[in-house]
Formats: sequence, structure tokens, C-alpha cells
Amino acid sequence: MKKKPPLPWNKLKTYSIQNRQSKVRKEDLATPLPADNGLGPFFNSLPQILAAKDLREIIAAMAQAHRGDKTIALAIGAHVIKVGLNPLIIDLMERGIVSSIALNGAGIIHDFELAYIGQTSEDVAAELENGMFGMAEETATYLNGAIAKGFSEGIGIGEAVGRMILAGKFPHTQYSLLAAGARLGIPITVHVAIGTDIIHMHPSANGAAIGEGSLLDFRRYTEVVADLEGGVYLNIGSAVLLPEIFLKALAIARNLGRTVQNFTVVNMDFIQHYRPITNVVKRPTQKHGKGYSLTGHHEIMFPLLVAGLLAEIRKPDTSGIAQTRQRR
Repeated sequence: MKKKPPLPWNKLKTYSIQNRQSKVRKEDLATPLPADNGLGPFFNSLPQILAAKDLREIIAAMAQAHRGDKTIALAIGAHVIKVGLNPLIIDLMERGIVSSIALNGAGIIHDFELAYIGQTSEDVAAELENGMFGMAEETATYLNGAIAKGFSEGIGIGEAVGRMILAGKFPHTQYSLLAAGARLGIPITVHVAIGTDIIHMHPSANGAAIGEGSLLDFRRYTEVVADLEGGVYLNIGSAVLLPEIFLKALAIARNLGRTVQNFTVVNMDFIQHYRPITNVVKRPTQKHGKGYSLTGHHEIMFPLLVAGLLAEIRKPDTSGIAQTRQRR
């Protein structure tokens, strides 16, 4: 069979994201709750049975970790951003509750688009039919440019994109996790499988920059995992990629002599998949620590968890941890 010529990547047709119809708008996003949200009695009324008992124990573990200045790390799939939860997560970052965030490659796309245009999530089925799926020009140009710049400066994808969004002063930057991370000095790491994200479809994608940036972020992420003793790790909405990097990072931390045993891990998703159950909940806690699975829609379950956490943190600390921190 005659060999066909390579595809002419430089001839890809693109369009301005300003002209794209998106399914998620900033007006649809969640609104942070005040700390005195009055929901303490509701959580105290929940039965100490099955998932309600698990939820109360997870909230208690997170509150204890926060009071003890321990790590609370999130690993979130892009769907968490698409269902409007950025404001709640940013609020937890600003309160000093969330210590770090790990994203997959799609996460930076939805996060950037929210900051840039106040909406995200194209209609994939409609755009795929006419060959224009993933062809938003600004998304690829800004993100691939930031990743390449980060590569030249020796920084990972999360920090590079966060700096770009923060410096860009886009109209809706307040909704960006990455910008909040750059502003607050909270590590946000990005873990990419090349070919899975729409920005890889564009000629501006730089494989060396993407690979090196993702590797730098994996090493930075491993430092977070190595500091999880006494803390809490939540995997929210990632079925494959982030559970795999968690297992590898944990193995590295233990291999290098760091004690990471007594900690709490939580998997939250509306379907419980093999990898997060095995690699996040069961294997890491088979001899030490506690593992939980909460099943439900992110747009309901995560705000519920946050409301309970804020109510719990407002309770008087009877453990002596806060007093010990003040003395130090």
C-alpha cells in the first residue's frame, strides 16, 4: 500500500473561543458558605451508620488535620471544575485548609477558560461532527505558550499556567484555581498523558515542554505526598491517572525513608472504580491509616463535605492541638 503523506498540522482550522457556545457559565458556579453556616446541628443529627458515619469521620479527620497544621491535599478530575466547584475550593485555599491540589491535563483547560471568558465545556458531540472539536484558538495559544515558557524557566505546568493567568488579569481570574495557587503560594501540580487534551491537537503543543513540565510537577507532588503523615488526601473524580500517580509518589516517599502511614484517604465519585478504590483507599492503608469511599455527585457531595468541615472547625478545640500550636 502506498504510504500517505503526513497530516498538514499547520493547516488546522481554528476559531475564537469568544464565538463558542459553552455549557458551563460563571453564573452557574457554587457560592462559598460562611464559616457560621448553621449546619452543625444537621451534621450532628446524622446517624452513625454506613456512609453518614463515614462522612462524619472524614469531616472530623480533616478538622483535626487542619488544627494540627497537617497536609490536606486534593487530587481532582476536570469534571469537578466543570460542575462549578472552583469557588468552594478557592475558599478552602484562602482559609488555609487545602495545602495542595493535583490536576490532570484537562483541569487546566477548564480552569483557564473560566478565567479568560467566564465559561467552559464545549459541546463535544456537535463540534466533533464538523471537525472543530478542540479547536478554540485562545485556549491552545495561552496554555501551550505558558507551558513552553515554564519549560524554559525550569518550572512545572501548574505554576507556569497559574502565573500566566494571574499576570493576564483576565476578567474572571477570581474563579481560577491555578491563579489562586500562584497568588497564595499553594502548589498546584498538573499530570498529563500526552494526546488526551485538546491543546495537544494544536501545532503550538511542545512535547518536550509538556513532558518536562509534567515530570517537574510529579516530583513536586511527591513532596506533598511525602508530608501526608497525620493528614488527609482526597481523590475526587479521577478514575485512572491521579490514583496511579498517588501510588507511585507514596512508594517513592516510603522508599526514601519518609513516614507516611497514619493518614486518611478518601475517594469521592459518583461511580466507584477499581483504581481509586485499590490504589487510593485500600493499598495505602492496608496496615495503617483509614480509607473511605463516598459515592455521589460532586456538585452535591463536595459542598456537603465543605459545609460540615466549616461547621466542625468552628467547634471549640478540646484536643489541645490549637493551644500547642500557639505555644510554638
